[in-house]
Amino acid sequence: MEETPLEHERRAKVARWRSEGREPYPWSFPGRAPTEEVRARCATLSAGQEAEGAPVRVAGRLHALRVHGGTAFADIDDLAGSLQLILRADVLGEEAYRAWRSDLDSGDLIGAEGRPALSRRGEPSLVAGRLELLAKAISPPPEKFHGLQDVEERLRRRYLDLLSSAESRARFRARSLLVRETRRFLDEAGFLEVETSVLVPVAGGGTAQPFTTRSNYLGEEVRLRIALELALKRLLVGGLERVYEIGKCFRNEDLDVTHSPEFTMLEAYWAYADYQDMKGLVERLYARLAARAATLLPELPAAQEAARSFEAGFQTVDFVDELERRSGISRLLERTPAELRDYARAAGSTVPDDSPPGVFLDKLFEHHVEPHLVRPTFVMDYPAVTTPLAKRHRSRPGFVERFEFYYRGMELGNAYTELNDPDEQFRRFEEQLNARAEDRFVYDEDFVQALRYGMPPATGIGIGVDRMVMALTGTASIKEVILFPLVRTRTP
Repeated sequence: MEETPLEHERRAKVARWRSEGREPYPWSFPGRAPTEEVRARCATLSAGQEAEGAPVRVAGRLHALRVHGGTAFADIDDLAGSLQLILRADVLGEEAYRAWRSDLDSGDLIGAEGRPALSRRGEPSLVAGRLELLAKAISPPPEKFHGLQDVEERLRRRYLDLLSSAESRARFRARSLLVRETRRFLDEAGFLEVETSVLVPVAGGGTAQPFTTRSNYLGEEVRLRIALELALKRLLVGGLERVYEIGKCFRNEDLDVTHSPEFTMLEAYWAYADYQDMKGLVERLYARLAARAATLLPELPAAQEAARSFEAGFQTVDFVDELERRSGISRLLERTPAELRDYARAAGSTVPDDSPPGVFLDKLFEHHVEPHLVRPTFVMDYPAVTTPLAKRHRSRPGFVERFEFYYRGMELGNAYTELNDPDEQFRRFEEQLNARAEDRFVYDEDFVQALRYGMPPATGIGIGVDRMVMALTGTASIKEVILFPLVRTRTP
C-alpha cells in the first residue's frame, strides 16, 4: 500500500521516538478512568477552578489540538464521550510542552494524568501534568466534522466509522447493553440460556436457502442453520422446560434494509404455556427494553418515542379481519388459490404462480396491512395454511394459535402455541414437501422422532435482534446495527 506524504511524516516520528529510546506503542496505561468521571468532578467547580484531591488518569483518541501560545487545548474521545485536555508550558515544562505540540497528530491515542478543572469558558477539562503516547496513528482519521460520507466505506471499514462518529459508537454500545438486558429479563423469568449447533445436517425451522459447506472428517455436506427452533424444541422433549438462545443464523438470500444473510436471532421456548402467555411476556420485555434504550440514548428522539409507545402497550388486531378491511377483499379464506394468486399479483407480488395459498396470504398482508402497523401491534390468529409448525386453534377451525408483533411497519417477532402432535407434524411436513413452490423446505425426520417421545404443551417466540435494535433506535437499515455486515467486494 502506497503511503501519502502525511503518513511518511508520521512514520518518521515513530522512527525518531524509537531512536531516542522512547516507545510509541507502550504495553498498557494502568489506572485509567473514563472521561465521564472527570466531567462529574467538574460539575461542582466554578469557571477557572481546579479540583482538589488525587490526580486522575484518562486516555482516548486525539481529534483536535488548538495552540494559543503557552497553552494548548487537546480534545480526546473515549467511549464515555469527549474531554478537553489543557496543556500548559508552566505545568508540563517548556521543553516537554514544545515537544508534545510537535509530536501529537489527530488520531493518536494518548494518556494524560492531571487535575479536573472547569476552563474559563466553563468547559469540563483536565489540566495535564503528564502525557503519554499510547499509539501513534500512521494514517489520519476521517475528517471529524463530516466523518465517512461513503456509506459502503463505513460498512466495509466499520472501525473508521466508529472512531469518527460518536453516534455510531453510541448505537453499538446501546445494542450490546440491550442484548444484555434481554438476557437479564429472561434469566429473571426462569429461562435457561443454551447454545445449540450452528453446523447442522438438516437446516430446518424455515424454508430459507441455507449456506452449504462440507465436513472433511465426516465426508458429508453440512449446513449453517437458518433458525434455532427445532433444536430448542428438542430440549423441551428432554426436560429443559424454559430455554432461550441468542445466536447467529444464516440464510443464503437477498440483502435489503431489513434482511441480512447473517443475522442474530433470539428464540425462547416455554413448556406448559401457550401463545397468550407469550404475548404477555413479550409486552413486558419490550416495555423494559424500550425504557432502557431511552436511558442509553437520551438525546435520540426515536428512542424516546419508542419508550412512550411500548409503555402504552400493544394494540391487537386479527390477521384475516385486518387484511380484509385494508384490502377490501371479502371472504378471503373461501378464495381459490388462483384468486389469491391474482390478488397477490395485483399487489405487486412476484412469488411463483404455484405457491401455496399461505404464501399469497402473507404477501397480501405484507402489502396491504404492514405499512399501517405503526404503533406496537400484535397480529393474532393466522390461517393454518400460513404456518406448518403452530398448533391448531382451540376454538377457530382452519386457524392456528400464532401471533406476530409489529412496530413502525416492521415485523419484530413471531410466536406460536407449538405443535406437539407427532402425527400432525408429520402430515404438515409432507404437505410442505409436496408443494412445488416450497422446494427449499427440508424434512427433519429426527425432529418428528423426538416428538414421538412426547413434547409438553409449549409456546415459543423468535425475535430478530437486529430488527429489535433498529426499532428501539429508529435506525433505517439493518446494516447500521450490524458491526460488520456482508457487503459486495470492491472491484479495482
